[in-house]
Amino acid sequence: MTATVASHRKPRQHPLAALTGGSRSARTARTAATLALAGAATAAGLDGTGQAAPQPTPAQVKNRVDVLYQEAEVATQSYNGAKEAAERAREELSRLQDEAARRTENLNAARTELGTMAASQYRSGGIDPTVRLLLSADPQRYLDGAAVLQRTGSHQATAVAGYARRLGSVRQIQRRAEDTAERLADTEAALKKHRVTVVHKLGAAEQLLSRLTAEQRQRMAGRGGAHAGAGEGRADRGTGRGDGLRADAGPEAAAAAARAADPRAARAVAFAYAALGKPYVWGATGPSAFDCSGLTQAAWKAGGVALPRTTYTQISSGPRIDRSQLTPGDLVFFYSGISHVGLYVGDGKMIHAPHPGAPVRIAPIDQMPFAAATRPA
Repeated sequence: MTATVASHRKPRQHPLAALTGGSRSARTARTAATLALAGAATAAGLDGTGQAAPQPTPAQVKNRVDVLYQEAEVATQSYNGAKEAAERAREELSRLQDEAARRTENLNAARTELGTMAASQYRSGGIDPTVRLLLSADPQRYLDGAAVLQRTGSHQATAVAGYARRLGSVRQIQRRAEDTAERLADTEAALKKHRVTVVHKLGAAEQLLSRLTAEQRQRMAGRGGAHAGAGEGRADRGTGRGDGLRADAGPEAAAAAARAADPRAARAVAFAYAALGKPYVWGATGPSAFDCSGLTQAAWKAGGVALPRTTYTQISSGPRIDRSQLTPGDLVFFYSGISHVGLYVGDGKMIHAPHPGAPVRIAPIDQMPFAAATRPA
């Protein structure tokens, strides 16, 4: 009876069915319509009529590329400083290793002399206490005992004391070499880190520039931004000409050199003019390519003055000069972090190595945020 009534009972609708549209066929139709609308929306997004992110304008690209190049230059100067420190550490380590080898050789000669002395005394029927001390397995006991025995005044004691001094000096040099090796390892790790940062920043800048047409890049370069990109920069390298460069630089260079503060600055100015058109390569100091501080260092080296490697250290290479007192040859620095430098050539202009894709060129010093100026001494 119960079963029969149940067979004629209308199936109870699940509470969720009312919310999802009732029958299966109706739900299926609505699902198909929803998918069709979603597909249409996706297609609209792909063909640019939906909410796709707009392409950056050339001005936006330029602004972002400017930031990336400036950040890359900060990292480049850090890289240059770490590279210079690593080179000094390598030189010091090599010198210490050579010194340790020389002192060890003298130590071995002294030990041989003491060994000969011990053999002679043994044949004579005994071994001097100083020599027995030498043969001790405990080096510290040997050194402590040698200081005591030196006061005995015997020939053997004097010889052993000399050996002790040599042994101490060898150990001192070895400790210094170990410390230097650790410092070199730390510096090389920093060098690698800065290299990765530079490559990343420059790669991001080039990726942004690749979105522009060649005409847009050229217009950008013509406005002073000089973001021609690595490919277009090569056209300037063989001719020494490009944006901001002049074929008649000879008379201009001579005039700038004549206004320099002294003959050294004049030679630095002449070098900078001769470098016009050479490519920017980060970390380069010439003669075929330069970064910004590499160019100023090479220019003043031609003038007979040894500048340090980075912008952060070059700014302290001479007295600070007020902007109104600039003369050709002075170093002009930019940005609050002192991350860029150029060589002033007069008339409010400088020669500098801007960034990849922009060769060494003449540019107004107002092109970047001016920070300070120095006259190398």
